[in-house]
Amino acid sequence: MGLKKNPNNMNKKIFIKTFGCQMNEYDSNRIFNTVQKIGFQKTENYEDASCYLLNTCHIRDKAKEKVYHEIGRVKKIFRSKKKPLVIITGCVAQAENEEMLKREPYIDLVIGPQSYHKINDTILKHIHNKKKIEETEFDPISKFKYLSKIKNDTNKVSSFLTIQEGCDKFCHFCVVPYTRGPEYSRPFTQILDEAKYLVDNGTKEIILLGQNVNAYNNESYKLSDLVKEIENFPKLERIRYTTSHPKDMTEDLIDLYKNTKKLMPLVHLPVQSGSNKILRLMNRKHTIDDYLKTFYKLKEINPNIEFSSDFIIGYPGEEEEDFNDTINFIDKINFINSFSFIFSPRPGTVAADSKLIDKKILIRRLEKVQNLLFENQRRMNRSLENKILNVLVENLTEDKTQVFGRSEHMTSIIFNGDKNDIGKVVQVKIKQSNRSTLFAEKIKISNQKVA
Repeated sequence: MGLKKNPNNMNKKIFIKTFGCQMNEYDSNRIFNTVQKIGFQKTENYEDASCYLLNTCHIRDKAKEKVYHEIGRVKKIFRSKKKPLVIITGCVAQAENEEMLKREPYIDLVIGPQSYHKINDTILKHIHNKKKIEETEFDPISKFKYLSKIKNDTNKVSSFLTIQEGCDKFCHFCVVPYTRGPEYSRPFTQILDEAKYLVDNGTKEIILLGQNVNAYNNESYKLSDLVKEIENFPKLERIRYTTSHPKDMTEDLIDLYKNTKKLMPLVHLPVQSGSNKILRLMNRKHTIDDYLKTFYKLKEINPNIEFSSDFIIGYPGEEEEDFNDTINFIDKINFINSFSFIFSPRPGTVAADSKLIDKKILIRRLEKVQNLLFENQRRMNRSLENKILNVLVENLTEDKTQVFGRSEHMTSIIFNGDKNDIGKVVQVKIKQSNRSTLFAEKIKISNQKVA
């Protein structure tokens, strides 16, 4: 039995700040759906908040310190006001748990990613007895069973939908197995119910999420089965999924690209390094040859498929030859959009205490990789000038004079549309481009071939 809502705590305002990945964005939305049940309203103005929730990420460097820095900022903001209820959620909450409550008395509640189904009871308990509480038990089954009863009321044109959490791969640089737990795939029908609700609520694009999304497996249903079922929703225009692991790019998923009409032709497939030696040190469980086989299979099925990736630069043990292997690999694939970062050790991982490479070498290598990746993006975007593309329109630009949307390959497009275009797939002609954005004009040509 959960605690009952206290009428004195109704109409409270919650400000949610989200760091990190798309899954955290999904989680923040679901957290808000949940706390609405005990009377919280969302505010975009943190100074009005009676509850300040920080949804944290542990992937990048100094993640823990960023949390304490943010709390310090909140303390200053509310110095002359009533202190808000301060809640830390996400992966830093899971990794640090009780330590956060000891180090920073301003924090009231620490709730891990697999305990969001307990957030309402935890808040109400704190309001009742004023005690600080830490909830970081791994219980994804109860979590998603609880959340399935609370409607995902996002009304965005493009919506995230988590289908899988956790990881069993144990890459030596990664904290995910420790902060999100072992791989867990949500029940097939539960996902379809949420997808249907999103589409009925106006969603035109669903992005399926997981730490290893293509490892999805529930009662013999795989990611390919999910895509096939979701594709049957008539009002849905597009489907994407992220993030994939090369080891889990199975034949059924690759074959899906032969006939699918709504699965977009962009495959985000993190490789992390172009060197087999470094991949072994990382415990990635795939080789460059494995990756290339998947790449060539997909390109043969559909030449319009493009790839994006992630790269860790300067992993311990990376010599100049290994780095050059990465450069050559990038040249071979021509990724159209990728993320690259200098290695930073995460506490608790195998690589945490490894000898680091000289910082000057790391900066030089990162700059070289990023220049190459950025030039690939610029070249791809320039090649689209004067071409006609399909764009799914998501919203008006900030100045309300144009509209913003994305191409099939996830590239940002701005053009001279209006609010009536939002939620529609519109044909545009690309007039100009830079590295990250295409600038276009709307056309009214019904029989012209789309690039």
